[in-house]
Amino acid sequence: MNATANQSAIVVGGGIIGIACAHYLSQSGWKVTVIDQGTLAGACSHANCGYICPSHIPPLTEPGATRVALKSLFNPQSPFRVKPTLNPAVLHWFWQFARRCTHQQVLWAGKHLQAILDASIAEYRQILARTPLACEWEEKGLLYVFRTEHAFEEFAQNDQMLTEHFGVAARRIPGSELREFEPGLQDGLYGAFHYPGDASVRPDLLNAEWVRQLRAGGVEFIENCALRGVRVEAGQLVALQTSRGELSAGRYVFAMGAWSAQWSQQLGCRIPIQPGKGYSVTMARPENSPSYPMLFPERKVGVSPFAEGLRLGSMMEFVGYDQSIPETRIQQLRDSARSYLVASVDGAAEEKWYGWRPMTWDSLPIIGPLRHLPNAYLATGHNMLGMSLAPATGRLIAEMLNGEQTCIDATPFSPDRF
Repeated sequence: MNATANQSAIVVGGGIIGIACAHYLSQSGWKVTVIDQGTLAGACSHANCGYICPSHIPPLTEPGATRVALKSLFNPQSPFRVKPTLNPAVLHWFWQFARRCTHQQVLWAGKHLQAILDASIAEYRQILARTPLACEWEEKGLLYVFRTEHAFEEFAQNDQMLTEHFGVAARRIPGSELREFEPGLQDGLYGAFHYPGDASVRPDLLNAEWVRQLRAGGVEFIENCALRGVRVEAGQLVALQTSRGELSAGRYVFAMGAWSAQWSQQLGCRIPIQPGKGYSVTMARPENSPSYPMLFPERKVGVSPFAEGLRLGSMMEFVGYDQSIPETRIQQLRDSARSYLVASVDGAAEEKWYGWRPMTWDSLPIIGPLRHLPNAYLATGHNMLGMSLAPATGRLIAEMLNGEQTCIDATPFSPDRF
């Protein structure tokens, strides 16, 4: 069923997830208001690498992840870094994460991630077919590039697992053919895997275009509107207390990304999210820029070529809500990409950025109603896949609010699992 004329919803959080929720709610007849404590899509949704990647099925909870995390305690320059802490909430999160670093968990979580990843890219294609957005959408696939035989063959096991269990196959490109496939790569690389079903987008353009069209369709966006508290009466959420005063609606969707965990107590539920900090640097598009979006797993760095720019992004730091951008990390991105690309990676930085990814301990997002506040919903915890999963998340939220059967099984994403 669609919403009736007097049904209203407030979405808390104006990142890509909140924008997608607003889109699908508005499409089904809801009067939607989106509030954000800062500028719209100004946090983790702003300057990430822009991959829309249904090939990213394996969860972070893969065998060996705990060992990598422990080694990082003694290496502040590790691309995957965990800062030593005695915070009980953080320690509990990592204990739960470590328990899930098994092959069985990879297959279980991967099954549900694949369902929402596939649904999401299908939704992107439908949205863009109906309402073209000037956002540099490309369907060139995603390229994983390797310098050494050891790393290539190690990744080949992951590719084999994707093929056998999930039906996702990559094209293997030997080093002798790599320059012909992508002239922006240097000679001497061992080889690559190309996943043709993946896509890419320039995130800031997508966010701005989508918001512009939603505004034209009647969605209200309120920036610099910080959530201060919630008012609950008779088991229902009746109002939000904000820096702009009290706001009320019939339904409330909390899409606050890495900030969500700080609202566990007021919302009466567990939201076990830790901020996983990433960085990027964006420069003008250099001569000999690559044309394919790509990842260098040996260095854990991603490269996103845009029409007028080149972005290098990477890192996963569990350092709390740290807001600094160490110059050493930006230089590390440049140095990591230098030995792969023909193009110079030393251009002047047009933007240096960090974002906090909302990381859950089972690598699955949190989407659904709250048990004790049935008119409040969570849409958060998308880990490193917020751009990829936004449309399917928005559709699921709209279906839930409309009392419809969901397009995919949403049970694994329920807040009740914690």
